[in-house]
Amino acid sequence: MKTSNLVVWCAAGLLPVAAFAQSTEDEGFLGTIVLAYPTVPGLAEDAISVTSEGIALSNPSDLSELFVAEPTIAVGSSIPMSQKVYVNGIEENNLAISIDGARQNNKIFHHNTTTLIDPALLNTVRIDPGVAPADAGPGALGGALAYETMDAGDLLAVGQTFGGRFKTEYDTNGAIFSNSLTAYGIEGGFEYLGFLKYATGDVREDGDGQDIIGSGTDLLSGLAKVAYETEGGSRLELSVEQVSDDENRPYRANIGAVFGGRPVPSERPYDLERTNVILSYTETVADGLWDPTFRLAYSGTELFNDESNLSTAQTTYGETSSLSGEISNRFDLGWGAVNAGLDFYSDQADLEYDDLTTAGIDQTAREKLSNVGLFGQLRMEPSDMTRLSLGLRADFQDFEGIDDYTQSEAGLSGNISGELFATDQLTLSAGYAHVWGGMELAENYILNPAWSYTPDGITPVTSDSVFLAASYDFGGWVVDGKVFNTEINNARSASYNGGPSLTTDVASRGVELGLGTAWEGGFLRLGYAHVDTEVNGRAADSYTGNYLTMPMGDFLTVQAAHQFGNGILVGGDVQVAFDYDDTYDSATGGSGPTLPGYTVVNAFMEYTPSEVEGLTLRAEVNNLFDESYTSRATYGQEFAGQVETLQEPGRSFRISAEFVF
Repeated sequence: MKTSNLVVWCAAGLLPVAAFAQSTEDEGFLGTIVLAYPTVPGLAEDAISVTSEGIALSNPSDLSELFVAEPTIAVGSSIPMSQKVYVNGIEENNLAISIDGARQNNKIFHHNTTTLIDPALLNTVRIDPGVAPADAGPGALGGALAYETMDAGDLLAVGQTFGGRFKTEYDTNGAIFSNSLTAYGIEGGFEYLGFLKYATGDVREDGDGQDIIGSGTDLLSGLAKVAYETEGGSRLELSVEQVSDDENRPYRANIGAVFGGRPVPSERPYDLERTNVILSYTETVADGLWDPTFRLAYSGTELFNDESNLSTAQTTYGETSSLSGEISNRFDLGWGAVNAGLDFYSDQADLEYDDLTTAGIDQTAREKLSNVGLFGQLRMEPSDMTRLSLGLRADFQDFEGIDDYTQSEAGLSGNISGELFATDQLTLSAGYAHVWGGMELAENYILNPAWSYTPDGITPVTSDSVFLAASYDFGGWVVDGKVFNTEINNARSASYNGGPSLTTDVASRGVELGLGTAWEGGFLRLGYAHVDTEVNGRAADSYTGNYLTMPMGDFLTVQAAHQFGNGILVGGDVQVAFDYDDTYDSATGGSGPTLPGYTVVNAFMEYTPSEVEGLTLRAEVNNLFDESYTSRATYGQEFAGQVETLQEPGRSFRISAEFVF
């Protein structure tokens, strides 16, 4: 739950989440971001209750819209299949990322996204920026990011045994048309859910009315879950989730164009598919010392570029995969709880490259990495005025390189966080984490069969993160603030020609402020963040900071919503990025250009007619004033004259109808 955004907005007023954030049932601290979707579309007639901004309010079609009201979260690129998420300035590959608890290892190609996900699948999103608990998983260098997809139990009303929802949506910018159908139910101890969505559309236009190259839509996503739960609460669940994107994209999918260099086509096909298969056993009714979790998961991403009919005459195929699992138990000790256990993963990165010319060159390459971790996280309430969480994990790794090179490493990670309710109005919190990330796999598309890992080997990466936060509740308003710092040392930054053992140091520090209030049926919230990022001791640039960080700066977000008694809900948000001049010019080694600021305004109206039960109609306008801009987290803005950045879409009108039955 987040410092500047962590409030539960209620019709009766607002309650600081810090009041219950660190109970033994909820490990969130002031600083954690939780986005949640209501159990039914829209919001209740008599109240607005959201954790952070809530997924339902923004109705997101991609990751940039999902995090639209979070000033410390930036999303780069206007094309979903090349979007990257930055939390406190740190790129998502440095977070412990999971989907329904399944570890994600999706670092295939630096020009496309790492975790393609359809927000329509989601029930909640949880982010622990910087400081994450030991049971969030290994490699939480910059924190943790956990996506949770919807379950039948989340969607069924009390007493309902079967239900479904159908949603159709149209976006004028790109003529994007999407349809989704969800069916779910409970029969005896069996529970099931099926979801399918297809979206298609043409090239979109930016704020100047120019086509955004390679911005067509061709997305297919699906989710299937089946579970059985005994009367005693023992639950066995199988989940299969898949999302695919198959469309022509810019040749370098996160860049409009590169001037100079080798000649390449303006576009090429990108066929990207990500799959999750998860088998889990849990106890839904905790019984003191017995509250286990057993999970076995497979996650994999495949990317295929077929350029056989283009001037480049080549094909490239990359696949990353992760087989992961967890065996743990939560021990309720009365005065607190300990979650302890073992997790593991076996990751693999594969590349197949074929040059189709008469002097063709075929290359294959592979790296493997396995990890076994032991962890324990204690969560307790030492007094009525305090909350405490501390954890420790030990990880043991084995690495296998391209030339049969092997290396083994081991290390310790620890974290501690606490809250103090100094008064009924003032809450103070702080946290620190040291993370041993160990060795990392290189990106698939730069794997070089000629690499030699000796004599340097792979240097283990570590990080240190700290935050201080405070929240003050006065007269129906909440004001809060947070300062944070994360330093990552020896992050692997291998390159095709430079070798497998290169490393980069990264730092991100900043401040976040928030102000919010709520009234009967509505709320208003403002958030501000200043984020400074560095690589190797100087201002960050998006080339050296690839997979690590990006020039950021100052951001302001505003969000408001109000629900009337006649079934109408109105709201909107404003995102402001200010000019930023702390940039680096790699050509001169000096200061780079000033990154231009921008202001984007979005607004929506939802109507739930009382005459038609289950129907929700929504109309929204995005980028109301047709701002022409590039998202601050998009690659290449500091390379003036060398890179044409991807612009964001201009004004669009989106209408949707959802029927719940």
